[in-house]
Amino acid sequence: AIRQTYELTGRFDILVNNAAWVRYQAITDIAPETLERMLDVGLKAVIWSLQEAAAVMDPQRGGVIVNVASVAALRSAVNSVVYSTIKSGLLGLTRAAAAELGARNIRVNAVCPSAIPTEGTQRNRNVERDAQRVARTPLGRLGTVQDIARAICFLASDEAGFITAQALTVDGGITFTNL
Repeated sequence: AIRQTYELTGRFDILVNNAAWVRYQAITDIAPETLERMLDVGLKAVIWSLQEAAAVMDPQRGGVIVNVASVAALRSAVNSVVYSTIKSGLLGLTRAAAAELGARNIRVNAVCPSAIPTEGTQRNRNVERDAQRVARTPLGRLGTVQDIARAICFLASDEAGFITAQALTVDGGITFTNL
């Protein structure tokens, strides 16, 4: 898709890596096929898309890559060892890619959302858990898809032109407070 976009338009300026296939399981219950699928979607695909984007981004115009990690990379929960590992890996990947691609005028950052209600996350959500999250969140609400999109748009914009290798936590304050 990246190569096709480049061939159709003659440029490729922004890549947002936002993919996950998630199964929350106890360490003792992790099956090899679950681990492989989560790694394939959540980490390997990011590396391959980052590699392709870097190949077509023009060093004169530069480019921006934003990886969607998670607050699970910063503060984990029970039954999330694989998910937390992948999202932590995305932060390391973000920093390493920023160091390597900066000379090509490519900025690489990450956003770390908290639990955001989306169609894709409905299978892992419940009303009681969401109410507990709201109660522990200083801003008193769950985040929205728009909250995350705005953070990504900021990091992709010229206003963030001197920001790279960073992880922006977008969570209403829940990760770094103790309510």
